[in-house]
Amino acid sequence: MLDIRIEKAAVKKSKPADDSLGFGRHFTDHMFIMDYDAGQGWHDARIVPYGPISLDPSAMVFHYAQELFEGLKAYRRSDDGIQLFRPDKNIARMNSTCRRMCVPEVPAEDALQAIKTLVDIERDWVPHSQGTSLYIRPFIFATEPQLGVHPSKKYSFVIILSPVGSYYAGGLAPVKIRVERKYVRCVKGGTGEAKVGGNYAASLLGQQEAEENGYAQVLWLDGIERKYIDEVGAMNVFFVIDGKVVTPSLADGNILPGVTRASCIELLKKWGYTVEERKVSIDEIREAYENGTLNESFGTGTAAVISPVGEYNDEGYSIRINDGKIGPISQKLYDNLTAMQWGKAADEMGWIVPVE
Repeated sequence: MLDIRIEKAAVKKSKPADDSLGFGRHFTDHMFIMDYDAGQGWHDARIVPYGPISLDPSAMVFHYAQELFEGLKAYRRSDDGIQLFRPDKNIARMNSTCRRMCVPEVPAEDALQAIKTLVDIERDWVPHSQGTSLYIRPFIFATEPQLGVHPSKKYSFVIILSPVGSYYAGGLAPVKIRVERKYVRCVKGGTGEAKVGGNYAASLLGQQEAEENGYAQVLWLDGIERKYIDEVGAMNVFFVIDGKVVTPSLADGNILPGVTRASCIELLKKWGYTVEERKVSIDEIREAYENGTLNESFGTGTAAVISPVGEYNDEGYSIRINDGKIGPISQKLYDNLTAMQWGKAADEMGWIVPVE
């Protein structure tokens, strides 16, 4: 068990109103920090006032991008209790990314203790309004001050918290997505299955061009054959084809193994739907659209939970889904997941972890 030193902030911030939160704009009074040194391991766990981090200009994270992050949420129940949704899955994915990035793993029990302790201290920051939550951002970065291409011998593990508003302030509306043909997000054998900043940096130009043309996000194709679907921007993607739920397989390592993705698959199978995890080509989606068997499509992720898709545009070819309306499977998943996360439905899956 971690011995966490706690230094309380002398001056507390003013908390923003629930209706002005947005995403990632406000941060709580405190943050968690723990350091790593080769030969010593993880040490000096502490919760301190939120503030700037001082790093040497030669810190290896700046030069070789050895870093990773996670994202999960804390939710306020109607009885004022606070709970987390499947934090064990996020911690397991974080440590999987650590292995890919040659970063020392954080013991799962220590990571969970750190998250729960920080959230408990900041529980007044968990907003109350429908659809709002406290976003939790754990991240690890290399701090060794040396210019040399090798794994760092020093790291920091930090957790910050941000109250966030409802993703769907205007209602659960389907989005328009552009199929990306010019740029590549990742390739087999790369870091597609790891949650690292480089993946998102590689996606920015395609995302920017899509937004300039009126699209909310990008549908990424595989980087080798340029025909198999990977994921949608910051979300995993699902299609309902002739009543079957189909989603790209994780087998090639191109795709982030989303916690919401896994939860949707488990729920769908529990409800009796046929779920196929396999290669899905953009040509198959076009064919299903043309023969009338493409029933619906949606993205899954921590921020939105479920994001219904109303249209894919593939170099001018428009694939319009369900008349631009949310489909019944998308709606059912959203309703059930959010009810569980906010404590409005019984946790029959064993996914909820209360913050004492």
